[in-house]
Amino acid sequence: MATETDEMVPVASLDDLADGHTVVQTDGQAIALFRHEGELYAVDNRCPHMGFPLSRGTVEDGILTCHWHHARFELEEGDTFDPWADDVQTFPVDIRDGEIYLDPDPPTDLPPAVRWRNRLADGLHENLTLVMAKAAIGLDDAGEGFHTPVGTAVNFGTKYRAGGWGRGLTTLGCTANLYSQVGGRDKRRAMFTGVRAVADNCAGEPPRFQQYAFDNRDLSKERLLGWFRDTVEVRDADGAERCLLTAVGCLDPEDVADIVFTAATDSLYLDSGHTLDFLNTAFATLDHIGWEGLGDDEDANAAKVLASTVDRLTDATRSEELSSWRDPIDVAGLCFDAHDRLGGCVAAGAGKTWDEPADFLDTLLGDDPAAIIDALTGAIREGATRTELADAVVRAATRRVAWFATNNEFGDWDTVHHTFSYANAVYEATKRSTTDALYRGCFDAAISVYLDRFLNSPRAPTPDPGESSRNPETIREALLACFDEQGEVNRVATLVAEHFETGGDPEALKRVLGRGLLREDAGFHTIQNVSWSFERFDALAARGAPESEQRLALVAPARYLAAHSPTRRENEQTFSIATRLHRGERLHEAE
Repeated sequence: MATETDEMVPVASLDDLADGHTVVQTDGQAIALFRHEGELYAVDNRCPHMGFPLSRGTVEDGILTCHWHHARFELEEGDTFDPWADDVQTFPVDIRDGEIYLDPDPPTDLPPAVRWRNRLADGLHENLTLVMAKAAIGLDDAGEGFHTPVGTAVNFGTKYRAGGWGRGLTTLGCTANLYSQVGGRDKRRAMFTGVRAVADNCAGEPPRFQQYAFDNRDLSKERLLGWFRDTVEVRDADGAERCLLTAVGCLDPEDVADIVFTAATDSLYLDSGHTLDFLNTAFATLDHIGWEGLGDDEDANAAKVLASTVDRLTDATRSEELSSWRDPIDVAGLCFDAHDRLGGCVAAGAGKTWDEPADFLDTLLGDDPAAIIDALTGAIREGATRTELADAVVRAATRRVAWFATNNEFGDWDTVHHTFSYANAVYEATKRSTTDALYRGCFDAAISVYLDRFLNSPRAPTPDPGESSRNPETIREALLACFDEQGEVNRVATLVAEHFETGGDPEALKRVLGRGLLREDAGFHTIQNVSWSFERFDALAARGAPESEQRLALVAPARYLAAHSPTRRENEQTFSIATRLHRGERLHEAE
């Protein structure tokens, strides 16, 4: 493979290739030279898969095979036969008077950011965890560590899963939120976790084919809202998608959010709260990647993201259909009665300022569902805004997690989590939508808090750190160590309380909790719980809420995470391998 260039440097003589191959060093890089079928070839000696020396491989019929995992490469250009291995770098060579020259720094066809984006796409398509880990690290190193992984995974996830928006894209949205909350390599871990979840959720699924918007762009918000609600009500997914795509194309984002969240609260607590949570996460993801797309279609991102959520509405289980919401007390009926009275309550509260009663949370956490609904409608009549009321309900839901009794069945952790994530989604939705329909979400969430009341019987002990003089850093180290052992649920709650008592930095505490989460093979609900709890803490801190409320916001996810730790940490092993390869370590030589 000869070339003419002034960048050539001498590296060896032909005599050094008596055995057909040798290894040379230039600028600290090991390069393998091969003589095959009368031609000379030079490749990076590190196999791009896991770094094994390719000089120990075999060349036959123009194919170089690595002997560690049997990755195969076309010898002249370095293209791999195996997508999980990546292409190997090749170098131009020349022979001059029996001496071998090569260009140690040949021009590349693609900038690093583009190359790693393409490799991320390969990893998503093939569901290759090591490839995705390498890509997340490479993109971060190239300065593309957030937007490129999120945007690429959204493009993939909205196209290659017939069921549309699911746990994979929701996990991606949660890890995108975590990105700003964690530090150092955990940002890379967050992106790896998110894109991996999308690939796993899409694996083996048929692709999704998006509908088209209506040609008519003169439709009013009221007309599209009515059509969308009607098509969702009768579970007409195609019709609902066309209505929503039309709304995206001709209405402002806030109006689109009003339409979506109104339809999402026409029925009660859809899919155990997942539907509204997924919808909120879809909008939050659009906050990250932008409503607009590339090219002429200015609403491309919003169209593909929101269209992919329609099945979450049309296929959802409606809680009014469940016996637990009908017997022994018809709490669904109480909610629908409140829906009917909502317009009058909002009108009565116009112009008023609500002061939350001291016993309001006690009522929400009580055992009388009629009193709970009356307290909520009374608050609206007294001027409670959607955000204020949702905030009170999510504080009650946080207590259900923080007070969860470990003598319940393990699966019931998810029951209190679903209530919390739904209530939080209602709260977050109030910041992007002005529809009074979100008051209905407050009713649903409060009734779910009521239905979960037995899971706090007995209530978990209040964390008592006592008189501590320990350094907060020592406390954080002890907290992280707790996640290495099973059953440390109440211990971690005490450590979080101690960290607050000793004046520790809550941001440092969140970073430790984030590290504890991202090194685990954390389940979908665990990632949700920690991510939304961090958002909850930030909202409380921003408005100067009492420290007791801020503390509970971090006690709850710490307990939930401890209940689900440790895991096998298989993905952390993959991430560690990718990190060490990126550093140039030799995995084949030592642990």
